[in-house]
Amino acid sequence: MNNFKVKPKKALGQHFLKDLNIAERIAGTLDGFKHLPTLEVGPGTGVLTQFLLKAGHQLTVVEIDRESVACLKERFPNLSEERIIMGDFLRLNLSEMFTTPFCITGNYPYNISSQIFFKILEYRELIPCCTGMLQKEVAERLASPPGNKACGILSVLLQTWYDVEYLFTVDENVFDPPPKVKSAVVRVVRNGRTALDCDEAMFKTVVKTAFNQRRKTLRNSMRSLLGKDLPPNHVFSLRPEQISIEHFVELAQMASKMSII
Repeated sequence: MNNFKVKPKKALGQHFLKDLNIAERIAGTLDGFKHLPTLEVGPGTGVLTQFLLKAGHQLTVVEIDRESVACLKERFPNLSEERIIMGDFLRLNLSEMFTTPFCITGNYPYNISSQIFFKILEYRELIPCCTGMLQKEVAERLASPPGNKACGILSVLLQTWYDVEYLFTVDENVFDPPPKVKSAVVRVVRNGRTALDCDEAMFKTVVKTAFNQRRKTLRNSMRSLLGKDLPPNHVFSLRPEQISIEHFVELAQMASKMSII
């Protein structure tokens, strides 16, 4: 619980978890990765931190709130100062902080949770596993398979490189202050894909172009990349949330050929 008199700040999207059982469950989502260093994002007053340390994780924490940082230093004197980083996770150069693989976990601020996962994708060769709690709607989107309306840009890009597992739902009343929405805990583990059979930048462009016009079929949304004379393919009669990662790779291959011509 938040017994350290740190006031949650709305501007930072802070909702302090006060249920110790849930904090312990979140810490347990990394049980298979204790051999790797762990970075906790947004520890606040340390409700999750205490269980990560108890479980034996080689832990570093990053917190943007000065008041929370002071609390963490007071509460965890055995956590050296260089392992309590005051700063914005989204601005960190993770490859300078970690030269070997590491894991990420946290009770993520709702207002930057999607950005956190986009950043994890940038460092996917260093991050084999990421777990944590975020807004239920975003968690469902991350884990959404093709064919589901919740599937979107981040769903496709994340699932290209990671297996995403929706673990459990968390009610509003276990936070201070309670958010207006439910939360959920996810686990994201690197899959076996090592490369794409297409240009990766073009793959991202295709995915973003398709979902930016998600109400249209791909026959309409892909014309800006493929031209008006599309080759025969049943994929063009579908909407972006209905197709697989392999289909997006195929579209990226087509788009790359068009850009060469």
